[in-house]
Parts: sequence; structure tokens; C-alpha cells
Amino acid sequence: MQVQQAVMKAFGNLLAIVTLSRGKCGLSKCITHYLVAMAVADLLVIIFDVIFYEINDIYFSYSFLDYTPICSLNIALVFTAIDCSVWLTVFFTFDRFIAICCQRLREKYCTERTAAIVIATVFGLSFVENIPIYFENEHLEMVDNVPWFCIVKASLSNLPLWVAYFFFDITLTPFAPFVLIVLLNALTIKNIVRANRVRRALRRSNNSEDYNDPEMENRRKSIILLLAISGSFILLWMVTFVYSVCTQFVGIQFMFRDYNNPFAIMEHTGYMLQCLSSCSNTFIYVVAQAKFRDELKHILKYPLTLTKLVPS
Repeated sequence: MQVQQAVMKAFGNLLAIVTLSRGKCGLSKCITHYLVAMAVADLLVIIFDVIFYEINDIYFSYSFLDYTPICSLNIALVFTAIDCSVWLTVFFTFDRFIAICCQRLREKYCTERTAAIVIATVFGLSFVENIPIYFENEHLEMVDNVPWFCIVKASLSNLPLWVAYFFFDITLTPFAPFVLIVLLNALTIKNIVRANRVRRALRRSNNSEDYNDPEMENRRKSIILLLAISGSFILLWMVTFVYSVCTQFVGIQFMFRDYNNPFAIMEHTGYMLQCLSSCSNTFIYVVAQAKFRDELKHILKYPLTLTKLVPS
């Protein structure tokens, strides 16, 4: 069942990447860049975390992925992919905030070039920030002088520098993104509500009907997509956020093994929802974007069309 779910999640993100990359979904190139990058990051989370880590641990023990250097590299890539997925969501939310609330800055910031620079920077900094993760592990056992599996070095818990890095890491993800997304959404919604009131008042004074206003329709579509993506992130990361707060103020630890303990249940529930967030955006596009649905149908029908063109 886990293998099937992983394949479905990966396939969903691949479909989103292909569909959005065609550029026929009625979205600006700036938005398309962010959505494609988010789909790529989510796909990497599924590959490194769900397939290479979880499924390999359950079904393929002592595979080459369990060789300690490969295991350590995979764990570092897991955290890199998660950070990319999270911070791309933040910058997409920030881009929509600028586009909707800051008219003077919109022309300069909300461009294809800026989006490409931001995306490349997020991927690069996420990789650099997680390099220490590779060195935090040691082998769990030795078999014929070959190191197998990964376990966090016990000596690290006493090093002030490592404690500081750990605090910085969990502040970077998920504390800061969670707060920023909530704040940016609140400011964006406040600005849209205020602008819509002014626009309705002006149209009433001109005896115009609201439903003929294309500007308000575009704003409505933008806010639906924005709130769907960022709202999904907030809901699916809420448990992980609360658990991270508990680790700082209650004194509990990560990767707790007592499954009768409520904090252990909370941690693993948060992890499950966090993995789910890596495939939720594709379904959001299907629900919120009519042109995305049309393009998706076209792509899915293409193999059938191709077989009809090929003579038997």
C-alpha cells in the first residue's frame, strides 16, 4: 500500500510539472515558475523521504541505500527537499502579496527573472544549510568492516555549536515559514477586502454591475489559489509546528520510540501529514484552476490519440 501511495504521489507531481510547464493554464510565467518549482521540490521529498528512506527501510533492508555514507547523504537530501518545498511556498505567498498589495513594486518584483533567481537561491541555500546533516550520523552496525545504517552521534548533544545549529534549523523550518505565511495571508486578505469595497462603491456610483468586473474576477481567482496552497500548508504542518514548540518548552525529544506516549503519536501524525502536503498542491490545481483541468485532460488523452494515429 505504501509503495502504491508513493507511486501515485510521484505521478501526481509529475503530471503537475508537465501540465504547468506547457504554459497553457492561464497563469503568468512568474506564477508558473513558482508552481513548477514547488512541484519539483514536492517530488524530491517523495523520492528521498518516502521511497528511498521509508519504503526502503520497510521492504529492502541492507540495500545499497543503507550503506552509511549513502544513508547520510539521503537524510541530508530529505531535509534539503523539505526546506525547498516549504520556503518556495513562503516565497510564492510573498510574490502574491507583492502583486496584490504593493502596486508600485509589482512591476519590478513579480517577473519571470525574479522568480528564477528566488527559486535558484532557495534550492542553493537549502542544500548548503543542510550540509551539516550529512556529518551528524554514524554507522549503526559494522558487517565485514562495512558500515550500515545511520544513527545520530550521541556526542553531538553536548556540543553547544550543534545545539545552536539544531535551534537555528527548526526555527528556519517550520517556525519562520509558518508565521510568515499566516502574516502574509492576513495582510493580503485585508488589502483585497478593502480594495474590493472601494471598487464596489465606485462601480455603484457609475451604475455598473459587479459581476461584469474582470478585475475583481481575477482577484478572486488569485486569492482562491493563494489561500488553497498556503492554507493547505498551514493545516498539514500544524501538528509538526506544535510538536516543534513542545520540544523547546516541554523538554521532549524528536524520534520518540514509545508509541503509547501522546507526544510520540503527535510526532508521527505530524510526519504523516507533512508527507501528505507533498502531493496536495496537484489536487488544489485541479479544483481551483479550470484551465489546469483542461490541460490535464489533454495530456492524459494524448497517448490514446497517438495510438489512433499510428497504423496497426
